[in-house]
Amino acid sequence: MGVPSRKTRSPGDQLGRDNVEFLGLEVHKPVFFVSSLAILAFVVVSLVFREAAAGAFAWLYAGVVSTLDWVFLGAANLLLLFCLLLLVTPVGRVRLGGPDARPEFSLWSWVAMLFAAGIGIGLMFFGVAEPVQHFLEPPLGVAASDTETARNLAVAATVFHWGFQAWAIYAVVALALGFAAYNLGLPLTLRAAFHPLLGDAVWGRFGHCIDVLAVFATLFGLATSLGLGSEQLAAGLAELFGVPDTNTTRIVLISGVTSIATISVVAGMDRGIRRLSEANLLLALLLLLFVVAVGPTLEVFAGSVATIGHYLGAIGPLSHWIGREDLDFLHGWTTFYWAWWFSWSPFVGLFIARISRGRTVRQVVGCLLVVPVLLTTLWMNAFGGTALSLHIEGGETAVVEAVGAGRLEMALFGFLQSLPLGGLTSGIAIALVAVFFITSSDSGSLVIDTITAGGRTDTPAGLRIFWCVFEGIVAITLLVSGGLVALQTASLITGLPFALLVMAMGFGAWKGLRAAARGG
Repeated sequence: MGVPSRKTRSPGDQLGRDNVEFLGLEVHKPVFFVSSLAILAFVVVSLVFREAAAGAFAWLYAGVVSTLDWVFLGAANLLLLFCLLLLVTPVGRVRLGGPDARPEFSLWSWVAMLFAAGIGIGLMFFGVAEPVQHFLEPPLGVAASDTETARNLAVAATVFHWGFQAWAIYAVVALALGFAAYNLGLPLTLRAAFHPLLGDAVWGRFGHCIDVLAVFATLFGLATSLGLGSEQLAAGLAELFGVPDTNTTRIVLISGVTSIATISVVAGMDRGIRRLSEANLLLALLLLLFVVAVGPTLEVFAGSVATIGHYLGAIGPLSHWIGREDLDFLHGWTTFYWAWWFSWSPFVGLFIARISRGRTVRQVVGCLLVVPVLLTTLWMNAFGGTALSLHIEGGETAVVEAVGAGRLEMALFGFLQSLPLGGLTSGIAIALVAVFFITSSDSGSLVIDTITAGGRTDTPAGLRIFWCVFEGIVAITLLVSGGLVALQTASLITGLPFALLVMAMGFGAWKGLRAAARGG
């Protein structure tokens, strides 16, 4: 049993009374023990009853996407409209931390950490595969035989899934948490965002439930990304070095990358996560520049400009769920993506809040809505757009064969092999996936540490190690017990409650920001 901690806490640490010393670590008793024991029970049951677990994952996935798609799409649409409202109203001038606060990180470091945490492995996994998949099976009733329209819509639909709605979700969570922590002096934990609505009630059982859900959502959202990353790393190693592409290989990869992520998270925000994120962004930009240089350069830039127009034109039809006939696209892609973003929102939102002290609401929202969308558009055109051009001009390619066979993890390497220096760039891509893998894991672990330590940002190394290792175990369990369906189901189930909670957080943030803008 834990004993009450005697450590000194700041006046804003309302959760201090629930913190205890456990095995030499200061943890928040209800959140830490409920979260860790429930996740441990999930791991054991999934491993012992693997076949039953796989069937349950498939059943849950089909049920959620077919009946609750409107929850995810409706919530994402409302949050985007809310972010646009923040940009044009006086609350946009409110600075996180007060009028005299200044940013802790440079713009380069800040954007690099946003890029690594918020986008992560996904661009590497889906950057080639998704546009090709949407070209082969276009959404919105477009015929695949209409090559030009299908191509334009394929890239635009991919940007849609990585665009405004996704980053609006992150922005709302980040602002709600950042305002609560830096302007109201509350602990940097999810429940604090509800203080403008519920007052001191957030320090009781309701707040415990919110933080436990946040731990679940973060852990399973990260496990989904780690699972996808391990599939792509295994595919790349099989392509380049003949390493068997098996679950054993994936388990070894998850274990190895988790070990490196543990070292990074122990090193801390500045020495570990910031430097890895900067290296990650630099390596990604170098690979992007290479593809642009050796590919159809002018077509990539022209296509990127055109894609913005196609995206803005298609965002309305792609954002609603009523009367849609392209249900495979709506449920298999959009609903999954929105659930994924919501399941990532506690992690990414809290991480963004943690690095955004000193920036105004308008700066945070404007940057999150503009910079990632521009980078994503250029990335998708350079990789997915170029792959489509090669296919359209030269017939069947390795990329199309891989995607058509359902092997999305092979699409990137098939594409790079079709360009000069394919072996070298494939090796760089493997390294980049691994670094994305690490930065997602270490920043996610840092967030879970904060939540389960009652909002403390100076968590001990032992707690960081515990959650980093736990993330790897959960990713391995999901991969073994149900494969990709299990990973997707985990995101759906944990993302569902947060679709509702994030909207409530937005309302609370609006209430607090309006009072701050008026000087109240």
